[in-house]
Amino acid sequence: MSDILVLGAGMVGSAMAIDMAKTHNVTLADISQAILDRAKKKHKGLKSLQLDVCNIPELKISVKWYDLVICAVPGFLGFETLKAIIEAEVNVVDISFFPENALELDALAKEKQVTAIVDCGVAPGMGNLILGRYNETMKLTDFECLVGGLPKTKKWPFCYKAPFSPLDVIEEYMRPARYVENSKVVVREPLTDCEYVEFDGVGTLEAFNTDGLRSIIYTMPHIPNMKEKTLRYPGHVEYVKVLKESGFFSEETLDIDGISLRPRDFTSKILMDEWRLGEREEELTVMRVKLTGENAKGETEELTYKLHDEYCKDTQTSSMARTTGYTATAVANLFLEGLFTEKGVFPPELLGKHASCFDYVLNYLEERKVYYQKSSRIV
Repeated sequence: MSDILVLGAGMVGSAMAIDMAKTHNVTLADISQAILDRAKKKHKGLKSLQLDVCNIPELKISVKWYDLVICAVPGFLGFETLKAIIEAEVNVVDISFFPENALELDALAKEKQVTAIVDCGVAPGMGNLILGRYNETMKLTDFECLVGGLPKTKKWPFCYKAPFSPLDVIEEYMRPARYVENSKVVVREPLTDCEYVEFDGVGTLEAFNTDGLRSIIYTMPHIPNMKEKTLRYPGHVEYVKVLKESGFFSEETLDIDGISLRPRDFTSKILMDEWRLGEREEELTVMRVKLTGENAKGETEELTYKLHDEYCKDTQTSSMARTTGYTATAVANLFLEGLFTEKGVFPPELLGKHASCFDYVLNYLEERKVYYQKSSRIV
């Protein structure tokens, strides 16, 4: 039994802490004592620690007591938090999805003899893991990942709810989107190249560019075509574009009657109620990962992995917390069990290259009723 620290007691962070507490001693940390108290009501065995991760000296001292840290802080805090954990010489699994390149910390992690496994969610996360596995067995030419978290009940105008901060969602809508086409990195505005796609059990969704490829641009440069798109209900993109083009996502400070504020902060505050996912509100996660390439027989094969997961009424856990959080706890447990011992910074595709790690994560998720359905065809 190991001592685990989970940083961030939001919907995903608390779900991970509860899952890890089944077999480990878990402390859940957050800056808000009220949020910690709410999480502790769900699991009596959780310990809590009020902690401000922006206080780097205190953070480094706090993490030293643990065998592993699972980091689930907001994206804008993620890189510096991860760096501090590595500098403290503590192993870490991270799902904060910060905009910076985590591989920049690889040399530091090797120097400190630390294992840091990053982007351990559903996407980025499982899409990377699947890509890493089949990169070992096929000569891949194409990778496409379509993914989205959706409320079961559509509420006008955005038809969207998030289990995490609106600031992180807005960041996703602002960050330039990179994809790979004919072996060249192409940069597009987010929310562009919108297309309609059909998903069983959901219907028509719109898919649009976001910066979801992240690390695989650097780790899989031999694959000529790679793309990731986010999924929402039809109409969502148009309303978000109106806000974006009107300046509501701007980070430039405005002075209004002597009060200084950033439009993005104001918008995030307004959207908090509009986008906040209720604690027992039903939602779902859908994903389709498609890989094309030459298999061992020399045939051109198309592999597809599909995910359709919904809010779990039995455990009162959101689908996004299940699909994102349980991927991270699967990785945390496989590391603690000694299945992966390399030192450095590793995105999931470098973990997925090992069949034992890939199988462990899929089996772990299936035990929690998160199912990825695989199909293939010769094209």
